[in-house]
Amino acid sequence: MECAIISRAGQVLARGKLILKAGENGTRLNLETRGGKLIEGGFVGEDGDLGAASEVLFENCFATWRMTGLTLKVIISA
Repeated sequence: MECAIISRAGQVLARGKLILKAGENGTRLNLETRGGKLIEGGFVGEDGDLGAASEVLFENCFATWRMTGLTLKVIISA
């Protein structure tokens, strides 16, 4: 799923895709930027809930760009 990370001022900080990565401890929600940076998110809930996984992802986005108020824009195309 294609996406963009956008600052509060409207600047696109990164474009990339959201990916689900299966591992021994569960499935993790990650963001892989077009520049090759992997930003790790949290684990997807057993019921498929992405809430906790996305919170960890945004904490790691903050650690990467040192900005609050980031927006994740998902681009769905056919």
